[in-house]
Amino acid sequence: MAVQTFLKPALPLLTLLPGLCLIPVVAILVRDGHGGGLPLLIQFAQGALQPSFDPNLLKNLWQGLQITLVIAVLSWGISSGLGVILGFLGSRTLWRTVLGSAWPALLFRRLLSPFRAIHELIWGLLLLQIYGLNGWVAIAAIVIPYSALMARVIADQIDCHESPALPVLQATGGPAIAVLMTAVIPAVSSAIKNHIGHRLDCALRSALILGVFGLGGLGTDLMLSLQSLQFHDMWSGLWLLAIAMVVLDQILGSLQRKQRIGGVISVVLMLALVWSATLNLDLSWPSGTLGSVLDVLGDNHNAAAAFFELNWVAVIGSTLLITLMASCIATAVPPLLLLLWPSPRSLRLQSLIWGALRLLPTPLSALLLLVMAKPSLPLAALALGLHHSGVMGRVLIKDIRETGFGSAQTLERCGATVRMSWLYGPLAEVSRSYLAYASYRCDVILRDTVVVGIVGSAGLGWQLIDALSSFHWWLVAWLVVAFIGLTLLGETITERWQQRLNCKAVVL
Repeated sequence: MAVQTFLKPALPLLTLLPGLCLIPVVAILVRDGHGGGLPLLIQFAQGALQPSFDPNLLKNLWQGLQITLVIAVLSWGISSGLGVILGFLGSRTLWRTVLGSAWPALLFRRLLSPFRAIHELIWGLLLLQIYGLNGWVAIAAIVIPYSALMARVIADQIDCHESPALPVLQATGGPAIAVLMTAVIPAVSSAIKNHIGHRLDCALRSALILGVFGLGGLGTDLMLSLQSLQFHDMWSGLWLLAIAMVVLDQILGSLQRKQRIGGVISVVLMLALVWSATLNLDLSWPSGTLGSVLDVLGDNHNAAAAFFELNWVAVIGSTLLITLMASCIATAVPPLLLLLWPSPRSLRLQSLIWGALRLLPTPLSALLLLVMAKPSLPLAALALGLHHSGVMGRVLIKDIRETGFGSAQTLERCGATVRMSWLYGPLAEVSRSYLAYASYRCDVILRDTVVVGIVGSAGLGWQLIDALSSFHWWLVAWLVVAFIGLTLLGETITERWQQRLNCKAVVL
Protein backbone atom coordinates (compact mmCIF):
# COMPACT_ATOMS: atom_id res chain seq x y z
CA MET A 1 0.00 0.00 0.00
CA ALA A 2 1.49 3.30 -1.14
CA VAL A 3 1.90 5.97 1.44
CA GLN A 4 1.33 9.51 0.23
CA THR A 5 3.36 12.26 1.79
CA PHE A 6 2.83 15.95 1.33
CA LEU A 7 5.71 18.35 1.72
CA LYS A 8 4.80 21.65 3.30
CA PRO A 9 7.22 24.50 3.97
CA ALA A 10 7.95 25.28 7.60
CA LEU A 11 5.88 28.14 8.95
CA PRO A 12 8.75 30.68 9.20
CA LEU A 13 9.58 30.01 5.54
CA LEU A 14 6.06 31.11 4.61
CA THR A 15 6.99 34.60 5.80
CA LEU A 16 9.90 34.64 3.31
CA LEU A 17 8.36 33.01 0.23
CA PRO A 18 6.37 36.14 -0.79
CA GLY A 19 9.75 37.83 -1.26
CA LEU A 20 10.03 36.04 -4.62
CA CYS A 21 7.69 38.76 -5.89
CA LEU A 22 10.56 41.24 -5.56
CA ILE A 23 12.41 39.61 -8.47
CA PRO A 24 9.93 40.55 -11.26
CA VAL A 25 9.12 43.88 -9.60
CA VAL A 26 12.77 44.96 -9.48
CA ALA A 27 13.37 43.63 -13.03
CA ILE A 28 10.50 45.72 -14.43
CA LEU A 29 11.60 48.82 -12.54
CA VAL A 30 15.16 48.43 -13.86
CA ARG A 31 13.78 48.12 -17.38
CA ASP A 32 11.54 51.19 -17.00
CA GLY A 33 13.97 53.22 -14.91
CA HIS A 34 15.89 56.29 -15.95
CA GLY A 35 18.47 58.52 -14.29
CA GLY A 36 16.74 61.82 -14.97
CA GLY A 37 15.29 62.06 -11.49
CA LEU A 38 18.48 61.18 -9.62
CA PRO A 39 19.39 64.85 -8.87
CA LEU A 40 15.94 65.37 -7.35
CA LEU A 41 16.33 62.32 -5.12
CA ILE A 42 19.74 63.59 -4.01
CA GLN A 43 18.17 66.95 -3.13
CA PHE A 44 15.43 65.09 -1.23
CA ALA A 45 18.03 63.17 0.78
CA GLN A 46 19.99 66.36 1.49
CA GLY A 47 16.82 67.98 2.76
CA ALA A 48 16.69 65.41 5.56
CA LEU A 49 20.04 66.66 6.86
CA GLN A 50 19.31 70.34 6.26
CA PRO A 51 15.65 71.02 7.12
CA SER A 52 14.41 74.58 7.06
CA PHE A 53 14.17 76.42 10.38
CA ASP A 54 12.32 79.45 9.06
CA PRO A 55 10.10 80.67 11.95
CA ASN A 56 7.06 81.36 9.76
CA LEU A 57 7.35 77.95 8.14
CA LEU A 58 7.67 76.16 11.47
CA LYS A 59 4.67 78.06 12.81
CA ASN A 60 2.53 76.96 9.84
CA LEU A 61 3.77 73.37 10.09
CA TRP A 62 3.06 73.25 13.81
CA GLN A 63 -0.46 74.53 13.14
CA GLY A 64 -0.98 71.85 10.49
CA LEU A 65 0.44 69.13 12.76
CA GLN A 66 -1.95 70.11 15.54
CA ILE A 67 -4.92 69.86 13.18
CA THR A 68 -3.74 66.44 11.99
CA LEU A 69 -3.27 65.24 15.59
CA VAL A 70 -6.70 66.46 16.72
CA ILE A 71 -8.41 64.77 13.75
CA ALA A 72 -6.45 61.57 14.42
CA VAL A 73 -7.16 61.49 18.17
CA LEU A 74 -10.87 62.28 17.83
CA SER A 75 -11.40 59.73 15.06
CA TRP A 76 -9.36 57.15 17.00
CA GLY A 77 -11.35 57.63 20.20
CA ILE A 78 -14.77 57.49 18.51
CA SER A 79 -13.89 54.52 16.29
CA SER A 80 -12.41 52.63 19.28
CA GLY A 81 -15.66 52.87 21.22
CA LEU A 82 -17.79 51.92 18.21
CA GLY A 83 -15.36 49.18 17.17
CA VAL A 84 -15.52 47.44 20.55
CA ILE A 85 -19.33 47.50 20.58
CA LEU A 86 -19.63 46.32 16.97
CA GLY A 87 -16.91 43.73 17.55
CA PHE A 88 -18.89 42.08 20.33
CA LEU A 89 -22.00 42.12 18.14
CA GLY A 90 -20.04 40.40 15.37
CA SER A 91 -18.70 37.68 17.66
CA ARG A 92 -19.89 34.12 17.16
CA THR A 93 -19.17 33.43 20.84
CA LEU A 94 -21.63 36.10 21.96
CA TRP A 95 -24.51 34.91 19.79
CA ARG A 96 -23.91 31.23 20.62
CA THR A 97 -24.05 32.15 24.30
CA VAL A 98 -27.18 34.29 23.96
CA LEU A 99 -29.18 32.53 21.23
CA GLY A 100 -27.42 29.19 20.81
CA SER A 101 -26.68 29.99 17.15
CA ALA A 102 -23.90 31.96 15.46
CA TRP A 103 -25.70 33.01 12.24
CA PRO A 104 -26.43 36.60 13.44
CA ALA A 105 -22.66 37.14 13.79
CA LEU A 106 -22.06 36.21 10.15
CA LEU A 107 -24.91 38.48 9.04
CA PHE A 108 -23.58 41.35 11.13
CA ARG A 109 -20.06 40.94 9.73
CA ARG A 110 -21.34 41.03 6.16
CA LEU A 111 -23.41 44.14 6.86
CA LEU A 112 -20.27 45.93 8.06
CA SER A 113 -18.21 44.88 5.03
CA PRO A 114 -19.34 47.77 2.78
CA PHE A 115 -18.26 50.32 5.38
CA ARG A 116 -14.73 48.93 5.74
CA ALA A 117 -14.39 48.21 2.01
CA ILE A 118 -14.26 51.90 1.11
CA HIS A 119 -11.01 53.71 1.91
CA GLU A 120 -11.12 56.68 4.27
CA LEU A 121 -9.90 58.88 1.40
CA ILE A 122 -12.98 57.98 -0.66
CA TRP A 123 -15.24 58.57 2.35
CA GLY A 124 -13.56 61.94 2.80
CA LEU A 125 -13.95 62.98 -0.84
CA LEU A 126 -17.58 61.82 -0.92
CA LEU A 127 -18.49 63.65 2.28
CA LEU A 128 -16.55 66.69 1.08
CA GLN A 129 -18.77 66.94 -2.00
CA ILE A 130 -21.89 66.88 0.19
CA TYR A 131 -20.96 68.80 3.35
CA GLY A 132 -18.03 70.94 2.25
CA LEU A 133 -14.74 71.44 4.07
CA ASN A 134 -15.41 70.71 7.74
CA GLY A 135 -13.44 69.08 10.53
CA TRP A 136 -16.15 66.48 11.11
CA VAL A 137 -15.90 65.40 7.46
CA ALA A 138 -12.30 64.29 7.98
CA ILE A 139 -13.16 62.69 11.34
CA ALA A 140 -16.16 60.80 9.95
CA ALA A 141 -14.11 59.66 6.95
CA ILE A 142 -11.76 57.84 9.34
CA VAL A 143 -14.36 56.74 11.89
CA ILE A 144 -16.62 54.93 9.38
CA PRO A 145 -14.09 52.41 7.98
CA TYR A 146 -12.01 52.19 11.17
CA SER A 147 -15.00 51.20 13.30
CA ALA A 148 -15.86 48.38 10.90
CA LEU A 149 -12.22 47.27 10.59
CA MET A 150 -11.74 47.25 14.36
CA ALA A 151 -15.01 45.38 14.81
CA ARG A 152 -13.80 42.58 12.55
CA VAL A 153 -10.46 42.18 14.36
CA ILE A 154 -12.03 42.33 17.83
CA ALA A 155 -14.73 39.81 16.88
CA ASP A 156 -12.02 37.39 15.73
CA GLN A 157 -10.06 37.92 18.94
CA ILE A 158 -13.16 37.20 21.05
CA ASP A 159 -13.87 34.00 19.14
CA CYS A 160 -10.25 32.82 19.43
CA HIS A 161 -9.86 33.69 23.13
CA GLU A 162 -12.89 31.64 24.15
CA SER A 163 -12.37 30.69 27.78
CA PRO A 164 -12.65 27.05 28.96
CA ALA A 165 -14.81 28.40 31.78
CA LEU A 166 -17.53 29.50 29.34
CA PRO A 167 -19.35 26.15 28.96
CA VAL A 168 -19.02 25.54 32.70
CA LEU A 169 -20.66 28.85 33.54
CA GLN A 170 -23.35 28.27 30.91
CA ALA A 171 -24.14 24.92 32.49
CA THR A 172 -24.86 26.66 35.81
CA GLY A 173 -27.78 28.44 34.17
CA GLY A 174 -26.50 31.97 34.85
CA PRO A 175 -27.59 34.96 32.72
CA ALA A 176 -25.87 35.11 29.34
CA ILE A 177 -24.54 38.63 29.91
CA ALA A 178 -23.04 37.69 33.28
CA VAL A 179 -21.45 34.61 31.74
CA LEU A 180 -19.87 36.68 28.96
CA MET A 181 -18.63 39.34 31.38
CA THR A 182 -17.00 36.69 33.56
CA ALA A 183 -15.57 34.27 31.00
CA VAL A 184 -14.90 36.29 27.84
CA ILE A 185 -13.99 39.90 28.66
CA PRO A 186 -11.00 39.15 30.95
CA ALA A 187 -9.60 36.80 28.29
CA VAL A 188 -9.76 39.36 25.47
CA SER A 189 -9.00 42.59 27.34
CA SER A 190 -5.27 42.49 26.64
CA ALA A 191 -5.73 41.81 22.90
CA ILE A 192 -8.32 44.59 22.63
CA LYS A 193 -6.05 47.09 24.39
CA ASN A 194 -3.16 46.21 22.08
CA HIS A 195 -5.27 46.66 18.98
CA ILE A 196 -6.79 49.93 20.17
CA GLY A 197 -3.31 51.26 20.85
CA HIS A 198 -2.14 50.26 17.38
CA ARG A 199 -5.07 52.04 15.72
CA LEU A 200 -3.92 55.42 17.05
CA ASP A 201 -0.80 55.22 14.89
CA CYS A 202 -2.96 54.19 11.92
CA ALA A 203 -5.37 57.09 12.52
CA LEU A 204 -2.49 59.55 12.44
CA ARG A 205 -1.33 58.24 9.06
CA SER A 206 -4.88 58.31 7.70
CA ALA A 207 -5.36 61.91 8.83
CA LEU A 208 -2.09 62.74 7.07
CA ILE A 209 -3.27 61.15 3.80
CA LEU A 210 -6.53 63.09 3.95
CA GLY A 211 -4.44 66.25 4.23
CA VAL A 212 -2.38 65.23 1.18
CA PHE A 213 -5.60 65.21 -0.85
CA GLY A 214 -6.72 68.62 0.38
CA LEU A 215 -8.68 68.02 3.59
CA GLY A 216 -6.32 70.13 5.69
CA GLY A 217 -3.59 69.54 8.23
CA LEU A 218 0.08 68.72 7.85
CA GLY A 219 -0.50 66.52 4.80
CA THR A 220 -1.54 69.55 2.75
CA ASP A 221 1.68 71.39 3.69
CA LEU A 222 3.82 68.35 2.78
CA MET A 223 2.12 67.97 -0.60
CA LEU A 224 2.57 71.66 -1.46
CA SER A 225 6.26 71.47 -0.51
CA LEU A 226 6.80 68.40 -2.68
CA GLN A 227 4.99 69.91 -5.66
CA SER A 228 7.17 73.02 -5.44
CA LEU A 229 10.29 70.85 -4.87
CA GLN A 230 10.99 72.59 -1.55
CA PHE A 231 12.50 69.51 0.07
CA HIS A 232 14.04 71.43 2.99
CA ASP A 233 10.57 72.71 3.92
CA MET A 234 9.10 69.24 3.43
CA TRP A 235 11.63 67.63 5.76
CA SER A 236 10.89 70.20 8.44
CA GLY A 237 7.33 68.87 8.45
CA LEU A 238 8.47 65.24 8.32
CA TRP A 239 10.79 65.69 11.31
CA LEU A 240 7.91 67.26 13.26
CA LEU A 241 5.78 64.29 12.29
CA ALA A 242 8.52 61.87 13.38
CA ILE A 243 8.68 63.52 16.80
CA ALA A 244 4.90 63.25 17.07
CA MET A 245 5.04 59.54 16.17
CA VAL A 246 7.66 58.89 18.86
CA VAL A 247 5.52 60.69 21.43
CA LEU A 248 2.50 58.69 20.30
CA ASP A 249 4.45 55.44 20.73
CA GLN A 250 5.19 56.44 24.32
CA ILE A 251 1.53 57.25 24.87
CA LEU A 252 0.55 53.89 23.41
CA GLY A 253 2.86 52.11 25.82
CA SER A 254 1.35 53.92 28.79
CA LEU A 255 -2.21 53.30 27.55
CA GLN A 256 -1.59 49.58 27.25
CA ARG A 257 -0.45 49.48 30.88
CA LYS A 258 -3.70 51.09 32.05
CA GLN A 259 -6.43 48.83 33.33
CA ARG A 260 -9.29 51.19 32.46
CA ILE A 261 -8.58 52.08 28.86
CA GLY A 262 -12.18 53.19 28.32
CA GLY A 263 -11.75 55.97 30.87
CA VAL A 264 -8.43 56.96 29.34
CA ILE A 265 -10.02 57.26 25.89
CA SER A 266 -12.80 59.44 27.31
CA VAL A 267 -10.27 61.80 28.90
CA VAL A 268 -8.23 61.95 25.69
CA LEU A 269 -11.36 62.78 23.67
CA MET A 270 -12.27 65.62 26.04
CA LEU A 271 -8.74 67.03 25.85
CA ALA A 272 -8.79 66.80 22.03
CA LEU A 273 -12.09 68.71 21.87
CA VAL A 274 -10.69 71.42 24.12
CA TRP A 275 -7.51 71.50 22.01
CA SER A 276 -9.51 71.87 18.79
CA ALA A 277 -11.06 75.11 20.11
CA THR A 278 -7.62 76.75 19.94
CA LEU A 279 -7.07 75.77 16.30
CA ASN A 280 -8.38 76.93 12.96
CA LEU A 281 -10.50 73.80 12.70
CA ASP A 282 -14.23 74.05 12.00
CA LEU A 283 -16.03 71.51 14.19
CA SER A 284 -19.47 73.03 13.80
CA TRP A 285 -22.23 70.65 12.77
CA PRO A 286 -21.96 70.26 8.97
CA SER A 287 -24.90 71.13 6.76
CA GLY A 288 -25.42 69.62 3.34
CA THR A 289 -27.84 67.68 1.19
CA LEU A 290 -27.78 64.59 -0.97
CA GLY A 291 -30.30 66.13 -3.34
CA SER A 292 -27.98 66.78 -6.27
CA VAL A 293 -26.41 63.35 -6.00
CA LEU A 294 -29.77 61.57 -5.77
CA ASP A 295 -31.08 63.50 -8.79
CA VAL A 296 -28.21 62.20 -10.90
CA LEU A 297 -28.58 58.64 -9.58
CA GLY A 298 -32.26 58.70 -10.44
CA ASP A 299 -31.52 58.48 -14.17
CA ASN A 300 -31.31 54.76 -15.01
CA HIS A 301 -30.11 55.48 -18.56
CA ASN A 302 -26.97 57.10 -17.14
CA ALA A 303 -26.46 54.04 -14.93
CA ALA A 304 -26.19 51.68 -17.89
CA ALA A 305 -24.01 54.09 -19.85
CA ALA A 306 -21.64 54.55 -16.90
CA PHE A 307 -21.31 50.79 -16.39
CA PHE A 308 -20.15 50.18 -19.97
CA GLU A 309 -17.60 53.02 -19.90
CA LEU A 310 -14.92 50.83 -18.32
CA ASN A 311 -13.18 47.61 -19.18
CA TRP A 312 -14.01 46.03 -15.84
CA VAL A 313 -11.82 42.96 -16.34
CA ALA A 314 -8.73 45.12 -16.91
CA VAL A 315 -9.54 47.57 -14.10
CA ILE A 316 -10.27 44.90 -11.48
CA GLY A 317 -7.34 42.79 -12.67
CA SER A 318 -4.87 45.66 -12.26
CA THR A 319 -6.26 46.40 -8.78
CA LEU A 320 -5.80 42.77 -7.71
CA LEU A 321 -2.31 42.68 -9.22
CA ILE A 322 -1.23 45.78 -7.28
CA THR A 323 -2.72 44.28 -4.11
CA LEU A 324 -0.95 40.94 -4.60
CA MET A 325 2.47 42.45 -5.31
CA ALA A 326 2.21 45.02 -2.49
CA SER A 327 1.05 42.36 0.00
CA CYS A 328 3.98 40.10 -0.89
CA ILE A 329 6.46 42.97 -0.50
CA ALA A 330 4.96 44.12 2.81
CA THR A 331 4.96 40.59 4.24
CA ALA A 332 8.42 39.45 3.14
CA VAL A 333 10.63 42.53 3.57
CA PRO A 334 10.62 42.66 7.43
CA PRO A 335 11.67 38.99 8.00
CA LEU A 336 14.20 39.24 5.16
CA LEU A 337 15.82 42.27 6.81
CA LEU A 338 15.67 40.52 10.18
CA LEU A 339 17.64 37.55 8.81
CA LEU A 340 20.06 39.84 6.98
CA TRP A 341 21.31 41.13 10.35
CA PRO A 342 20.05 38.72 13.06
CA SER A 343 21.04 40.34 16.30
CA PRO A 344 19.18 41.87 19.27
CA ARG A 345 21.26 45.02 18.74
CA SER A 346 19.98 45.37 15.17
CA LEU A 347 16.35 45.58 16.25
CA ARG A 348 16.71 49.24 17.22
CA LEU A 349 18.09 50.14 13.77
CA GLN A 350 15.37 48.10 12.09
CA SER A 351 12.75 49.92 14.15
CA LEU A 352 14.11 53.20 12.79
CA ILE A 353 13.85 51.86 9.23
CA TRP A 354 10.24 50.78 9.72
CA GLY A 355 9.43 54.12 11.33
CA ALA A 356 10.93 55.96 8.33
CA LEU A 357 8.83 53.91 5.91
CA ARG A 358 5.68 54.69 7.86
CA LEU A 359 6.65 58.35 8.11
CA LEU A 360 6.31 59.29 4.44
CA PRO A 361 2.69 59.09 3.17
CA THR A 362 2.21 56.58 0.35
CA PRO A 363 1.17 59.16 -2.29
CA LEU A 364 4.33 61.20 -1.66
CA SER A 365 6.65 58.18 -1.75
CA ALA A 366 4.94 57.07 -4.97
CA LEU A 367 5.57 60.47 -6.56
CA LEU A 368 9.24 60.32 -5.50
CA LEU A 369 9.61 56.90 -7.12
CA LEU A 370 7.94 58.29 -10.22
CA VAL A 371 10.87 60.61 -10.93
CA MET A 372 13.09 57.52 -11.39
CA ALA A 373 10.84 55.28 -13.50
CA LYS A 374 7.88 55.32 -15.83
CA PRO A 375 4.37 54.89 -14.35
CA SER A 376 3.58 51.20 -13.94
CA LEU A 377 1.74 48.77 -11.71
CA PRO A 378 4.98 47.44 -10.11
CA LEU A 379 5.94 51.03 -9.22
CA ALA A 380 2.59 51.57 -7.51
CA ALA A 381 2.91 48.20 -5.77
CA LEU A 382 6.43 49.01 -4.55
CA ALA A 383 5.35 52.34 -3.04
CA LEU A 384 2.39 50.70 -1.32
CA GLY A 385 4.32 47.60 -0.24
CA LEU A 386 7.22 49.52 1.30
CA HIS A 387 4.88 51.73 3.32
CA HIS A 388 3.00 48.72 4.68
CA SER A 389 6.25 46.87 5.34
CA GLY A 390 6.89 49.65 7.86
CA VAL A 391 3.71 48.62 9.64
CA MET A 392 4.48 44.91 9.37
CA GLY A 393 8.06 45.49 10.55
CA ARG A 394 6.80 47.31 13.62
CA VAL A 395 4.53 44.36 14.46
CA LEU A 396 7.32 41.82 13.89
CA ILE A 397 9.86 43.64 16.05
CA LYS A 398 7.33 44.11 18.85
CA ASP A 399 6.37 40.40 18.83
CA ILE A 400 10.00 39.26 18.84
CA ARG A 401 10.87 41.54 21.75
CA GLU A 402 7.91 40.17 23.72
CA THR A 403 8.83 36.51 23.08
CA GLY A 404 12.53 37.07 23.77
CA PHE A 405 15.70 35.62 22.23
CA GLY A 406 16.11 32.49 24.35
CA SER A 407 15.26 30.09 21.51
CA ALA A 408 17.92 31.61 19.22
CA GLN A 409 20.56 31.31 21.95
CA THR A 410 19.61 27.67 22.56
CA LEU A 411 19.87 26.76 18.87
CA GLU A 412 23.23 28.52 18.58
CA ARG A 413 24.57 26.47 21.50
CA CYS A 414 23.46 23.34 19.63
CA GLY A 415 25.65 24.30 16.66
CA ALA A 416 23.19 26.06 14.35
CA THR A 417 24.28 29.12 12.41
CA VAL A 418 23.11 32.53 13.58
CA ARG A 419 20.63 32.96 10.73
CA MET A 420 19.21 29.44 11.09
CA SER A 421 18.91 30.01 14.84
CA TRP A 422 16.85 33.15 14.27
CA LEU A 423 14.81 31.58 11.45
CA TYR A 424 13.74 28.57 13.53
CA GLY A 425 13.90 30.40 16.85
CA PRO A 426 12.33 33.87 17.33
CA LEU A 427 10.91 34.09 13.79
CA ALA A 428 9.30 30.66 14.08
CA GLU A 429 7.74 31.58 17.42
CA VAL A 430 6.03 34.70 16.05
CA SER A 431 5.42 33.59 12.45
CA ARG A 432 1.87 32.36 13.07
CA SER A 433 0.64 35.61 14.58
CA TYR A 434 2.69 37.56 12.00
CA LEU A 435 1.04 35.73 9.10
CA ALA A 436 -2.38 36.21 10.70
CA TYR A 437 -1.77 39.94 10.85
CA ALA A 438 -0.44 39.87 7.27
CA SER A 439 -3.71 38.36 6.08
CA TYR A 440 -5.59 41.27 7.71
CA ARG A 441 -3.12 43.66 6.11
CA CYS A 442 -4.00 42.34 2.64
CA ASP A 443 -7.51 43.73 3.05
CA VAL A 444 -6.08 47.11 4.09
CA ILE A 445 -3.71 47.10 1.12
CA LEU A 446 -6.64 46.41 -1.23
CA ARG A 447 -8.33 49.53 0.12
CA ASP A 448 -5.10 51.53 -0.09
CA THR A 449 -4.77 50.91 -3.83
CA VAL A 450 -6.91 54.05 -4.04
CA VAL A 451 -4.00 56.29 -3.05
CA VAL A 452 -1.44 54.82 -5.47
CA GLY A 453 -3.63 54.13 -8.49
CA ILE A 454 -2.63 57.52 -9.85
CA VAL A 455 0.99 56.30 -10.19
CA GLY A 456 0.08 53.34 -12.37
CA SER A 457 -2.82 55.22 -14.00
CA ALA A 458 -4.83 52.05 -13.52
CA GLY A 459 -7.05 50.25 -11.07
CA LEU A 460 -10.32 50.96 -9.36
CA GLY A 461 -8.76 53.65 -7.17
CA TRP A 462 -7.51 55.74 -10.08
CA GLN A 463 -10.90 55.49 -11.84
CA LEU A 464 -12.74 56.32 -8.61
CA ILE A 465 -10.77 59.48 -7.90
CA ASP A 466 -11.15 60.55 -11.54
CA ALA A 467 -14.92 59.96 -11.40
CA LEU A 468 -15.22 61.91 -8.14
CA SER A 469 -13.32 64.88 -9.57
CA SER A 470 -15.72 65.01 -12.54
CA PHE A 471 -18.86 64.43 -10.39
CA HIS A 472 -19.70 61.31 -12.41
CA TRP A 473 -21.88 59.88 -9.66
CA TRP A 474 -23.12 56.76 -11.43
CA LEU A 475 -19.57 55.70 -12.24
CA VAL A 476 -18.64 56.45 -8.63
CA ALA A 477 -21.51 54.20 -7.50
CA TRP A 478 -20.43 51.31 -9.76
CA LEU A 479 -16.80 51.60 -8.64
CA VAL A 480 -17.80 51.61 -4.97
CA VAL A 481 -19.90 48.49 -5.58
CA ALA A 482 -16.88 46.86 -7.24
CA PHE A 483 -14.69 47.68 -4.21
CA ILE A 484 -17.31 46.25 -1.87
CA GLY A 485 -17.56 43.09 -3.97
CA LEU A 486 -13.79 42.60 -3.97
CA THR A 487 -13.65 43.12 -0.21
CA LEU A 488 -16.41 40.58 0.42
CA LEU A 489 -14.69 38.09 -1.86
CA GLY A 490 -11.33 38.64 -0.17
CA GLU A 491 -12.80 38.26 3.31
CA THR A 492 -14.60 35.08 2.31
CA ILE A 493 -11.38 33.57 0.92
CA THR A 494 -9.12 34.55 3.81
CA GLU A 495 -11.52 34.33 6.76
CA ARG A 496 -10.90 30.64 7.51
CA TRP A 497 -7.14 31.11 7.09
CA GLN A 498 -7.18 34.10 9.43
CA GLN A 499 -9.25 32.30 12.05
CA ARG A 500 -6.99 29.24 11.92
CA LEU A 501 -3.81 31.29 12.31
CA ASN A 502 -5.30 33.58 14.98
CA CYS A 503 -6.64 30.81 17.15
CA LYS A 504 -3.50 28.69 16.95
CA ALA A 505 -1.43 31.76 17.69
CA VAL A 506 -3.48 32.30 20.82
CA VAL A 507 -3.03 28.68 21.89
CA LEU A 508 0.72 28.87 21.33
